[in-house]
Amino acid sequence: MSSCYKDKGNYDIDMPTEPVVTGLDTLYHAVAGDSLIIEPQITGIPAEHLSCSWRIYVPEEISPEHNRYEGNSLRIIFGLQAKRYRVRLTITNTDNGMQYFHSSYIQGITEFSVGSLVLSQDDGVTKLSFVKPDNTVQPNIYEAINNEELPPDPRHLHFLRNANTGNLPLAYWIITKQGGVRLNVNDLQKETIKPGTLLENFFLPPETITVGSLQNHRQGVLMGTINGKFYGGTTSTWDQNDYYGMFGAYAVGNYTLAPQFVLTTIGGNASMIAYEQDKKQFVRLLVQLGPTYFGTQYTVKDTVAFDPRAVGLELVQIVQINSADTYAYMQDANGQIFELKFTAAFTENPFTFSPLHKRLFARQEWIHADTKMLATQNGYIYIAAENKIFRYNPLNQQILELEANFTHPVTMLKLDDDQNTLIAGSGNSIYYLDIRTGRNGNITGEINGIPGQPIDMVWRK
Repeated sequence: MSSCYKDKGNYDIDMPTEPVVTGLDTLYHAVAGDSLIIEPQITGIPAEHLSCSWRIYVPEEISPEHNRYEGNSLRIIFGLQAKRYRVRLTITNTDNGMQYFHSSYIQGITEFSVGSLVLSQDDGVTKLSFVKPDNTVQPNIYEAINNEELPPDPRHLHFLRNANTGNLPLAYWIITKQGGVRLNVNDLQKETIKPGTLLENFFLPPETITVGSLQNHRQGVLMGTINGKFYGGTTSTWDQNDYYGMFGAYAVGNYTLAPQFVLTTIGGNASMIAYEQDKKQFVRLLVQLGPTYFGTQYTVKDTVAFDPRAVGLELVQIVQINSADTYAYMQDANGQIFELKFTAAFTENPFTFSPLHKRLFARQEWIHADTKMLATQNGYIYIAAENKIFRYNPLNQQILELEANFTHPVTMLKLDDDQNTLIAGSGNSIYYLDIRTGRNGNITGEINGIPGQPIDMVWRK
């Protein structure tokens, strides 16, 4: 204390001169197999006292000495994957030993890093096409790269990304009725180290596989109904691990689920609304350590509209608006289609199911197992019927036919990321429809030359 008291602090501090770095971007794009040059300008330190080193942080590298380089500039052949890597430049003033650090990022890209994949069916044969950003179609891309045909009966095409790691691309999955194939996102090759087929994605595979439907979980794994049971990919390990996303045992319980279900994510918590086919009741599933079946362990607000534990109908289609209002289209023994509206607070406590209405649907002929329909955040439901698309407002039952005209039946409906564009597949083409406020589905663009009828589509922008 006395020493601090006597210290007057009247001394000069001679701070070393810091280097000035210019021409260093925050993000560089590097084509796999091509040259990468990062050449910043460094001033403020005499050249004879300047030493620079570079390190690219590669999580999957085995030796820490790899991906380290010396020199004022980084000049390499980029041989890493089409992922994002952090690179650090270390500047050392050899005269006084001071070091200065500057970080950037390298985004590896391939010819398939930007564009769309289209799953289609051509005379019973499953096809995959790649669509370049200029809408040029490379048909039969899977056969060309992998020298084999895809399994028959295509159902879904999934682009898996992990939202917890900045939407890191993990895989493409082509799902068919009896199986599926996993593709590397960088080169579209069938995986060889990680599970390459849906059967290989099980730790204990069943004897046969019949896919109901599968959806993307926000952590980049598949979840859904297979053989009437609910499966979910494991997320308990690193997302680059070969076992990430594999199916363990199905959610334990005595049940047989309808193929359709709703996956809801609120605040990072995922819950599922499904339908038990034998008992004719809506059931609850949650993701805890894995998918967990809770059945009818929920509180029913009232049963005036209908009793969710004893519905007595067959589920045909189900959609949800904005993680809230859910519409189930259900058929009775006489073939009549009813619209059931409800909300299910399965991520809250207490778990509450609120039936809101049950009524005959106005357009009975539209609803069947293959109906293409989807809901938007602003409350509309779009339904394809033969070669037309209709916008349905379930609040007032208003139905409006979109302007777009098609000469073939609509076989695919998708929403663009901003939900301002409806993407429809018809014939051998894909059409982009404007559904912004005040617009009525006029065609704003199209892609031609798809082999067969489009079934599903994903994209990377």
